[in-house]
Amino acid sequence: MSGVEDINELTEYSDSSDDEVVEKKDTKPVADQKKSDDTYVAIHSSGFREFLLKPELLRAIADCGFEHPSEVQHECIPQAVLGTDVICQAKSGMGKTAVFVLAVLQQLDIATIGNNVSALVLCHTRELAYQICSEFDRFKKYLPQLKAAVFFGGIPYAKHVDMLKNDVPHIVIGTPGRVLQLAEDKALNLKQLKYFVLDECDKMLESLDMRKDIQKIFRATPHDKQVMMFSATLSDSIRPVVKKFMHNPLEIYINEGSKLTLHGLVQYFIQIHEDNKNRKLVDLLDVLEFNQVVIFVRSVARATELNKILADCNFPSICIHGALKQEDRIDRYRKFKDFQSRIMVATNIFGRGIDVERVNVVINYDMPDSSDTYLHRVGRAGRFGTKGLAVSFISSKEDGTVLNEVQSRFAVSIPELPAQIDSASYMSTS
Repeated sequence: MSGVEDINELTEYSDSSDDEVVEKKDTKPVADQKKSDDTYVAIHSSGFREFLLKPELLRAIADCGFEHPSEVQHECIPQAVLGTDVICQAKSGMGKTAVFVLAVLQQLDIATIGNNVSALVLCHTRELAYQICSEFDRFKKYLPQLKAAVFFGGIPYAKHVDMLKNDVPHIVIGTPGRVLQLAEDKALNLKQLKYFVLDECDKMLESLDMRKDIQKIFRATPHDKQVMMFSATLSDSIRPVVKKFMHNPLEIYINEGSKLTLHGLVQYFIQIHEDNKNRKLVDLLDVLEFNQVVIFVRSVARATELNKILADCNFPSICIHGALKQEDRIDRYRKFKDFQSRIMVATNIFGRGIDVERVNVVINYDMPDSSDTYLHRVGRAGRFGTKGLAVSFISSKEDGTVLNEVQSRFAVSIPELPAQIDSASYMSTS
């Protein structure tokens, strides 16, 4: 295999070289509000038809192959479609995005909304905004008169202004910075807004700068509107902040604390010296069976360098991080989602909310800084109750501390990687 002689060339970079936002630590277990007795994703016997959705939506849902709602969908959709404010915490892969997409599409009436922006969805990364817009497009397949558009930085500002002037979307999905800029310049009119959604709300509201932008956007919208907020993790400190945006919200907290661990996800660690990570990674990629794998590192520099090393070793990987131009980030995300590449090297920017159905292996080449970040990362595998494998490299005392925090908080025992792994334990047969 070419390039193996260069396998130990990845140099050590300090954490400060990463331009990604670092996840805040929250070691306290979240308080119980509403719990499921199960630690797995419950599949309900009821169908989507029981929600009395529009025929056009039911048809699109059937086209997607969905038969039964997940637990979070079963709990949230009936109230969300009635216009109730919603706070929802549920683990990764349970279909939270479909809750607000279906709730908004069910309530939008083209006969009454005219050419006005009626729904606004805010999220913290451009890739997630792009993905959410794709979900709206998928579910409104038979509602072609409804228009959705995505707005984020990296796209020429004038292009967005022209779009809002000449072809106003009914649904706007975007990142707070660009949306606020358009709103303050009067290019984006939010006076008729009826639905305000935050996805990964804790990530945005914990950042004071992003919270200020969201508050400014929120004040530009009507008082009478439906507010929905979703995340996989909500700390005790951020819940009161979330509630300030709402009126008597329905609060759904599914699989909290120890129950956040994903059923079907096999987890291991490897005690390893930093210099031996590359060779071990190549060995794993050689022996593991996987559909797609995401390899997480802690910095942009390490992502770029590791991606080069894998390419030299004849592993056709691609990498994604915040230093890329916007068109490159979206292009690489699209290629990975479309299965044009099976290996992705990523920083934490790919760790939250991004849903790629075929990912069944996650490798923490660099251990994350907190149990929350660990949960979001490994949640890329084992989506919606399917099987998956997570392997974490432990090369420092700090890495070991985070591993212990994960085991304690989520009441899970993560063993050392055995010499051999039965692929049936993490590969779905269907």
